[in-house]
Formats: sequence, structure tokens, C-alpha cells
Amino acid sequence: MMKQDKQKRDPRQLNSLALAYMGDAVLELRVRQHLIAAGEVKPNQLQRMAVRYVSAKAQASIVHGIWDRLSEEEQAVLRRGRNAKSATMPKNAEVADYRLSTGFEALLGLLYLTGQETRLDEILTYALEWVEHGAAKPSGKPDNII
Repeated sequence: MMKQDKQKRDPRQLNSLALAYMGDAVLELRVRQHLIAAGEVKPNQLQRMAVRYVSAKAQASIVHGIWDRLSEEEQAVLRRGRNAKSATMPKNAEVADYRLSTGFEALLGLLYLTGQETRLDEILTYALEWVEHGAAKPSGKPDNII
């Protein structure tokens, strides 16, 4: 049986949860690189510190911080990811935070898969700074996100 050459799929047409799956890996890798570059080397400390960046709550906060910096297309991808219906919910996250974090990860996944490395780097750099500098918690959810 001959293998058929599969046409390369346009990442913009992928399921939002597939994009989020990729985006989760991209974020995790960037956070790990960041922590090691900052001098952290003990695995148990690395894991505890990484949660500060990758938790649903942290990612939801990042979304509030970057929303106005996103293009209309990026906002649409984030909304689509936020609205994706996941079969599971984590025990330690609010539903709204989990959905925003899924949208954020979908955006990261799309940027990665479409080779928009400069834009991906800009967003990840801002996200790390947002978490590190104790960004103020939003006083309410902006109407244009939710």
C-alpha cells in the first residue's frame, strides 16, 4: 500500500484545542528556558516556579495585559480558543481562567505553526514580564474579551 502524500494543513484551519496543545508546549519551553537562564537549576524549584507562569490564572492575567496589543486576527484566534469546548477541566482553576488560558495557548500555537517567530517572541517576552513584575490583577473582565 502506497503512502499518500498528505497536503500540509493550514494552521489557521486547525481545531483550537490542537492549536492550544501546541501553544502549551511552546509556552512551557519558553518558561523553562527563562528560568534556567535566570540561574535556577534545582528541578523541584524549577517546577514550582514554572507554575507561576503557566497556570490558568497566570495566563488569564496575561490575556488581560496583552489584549490591547493584539491584532484583530490574534484577538479572533484567542476568542475562538477561549470558546472551544474541552472535555475536561482542571481541578484547581476557575472555568473563566481556564478558557482564557486555552485561548492564549491557541494563539501561541498558531503563531508558532505559521512561523511568526518575531511576533511569538514579542508576546512571550511581554507575558514573562507581566508575570514577573507582579502585574495588577484586572479589576473586572474587559467587555471586549469576554
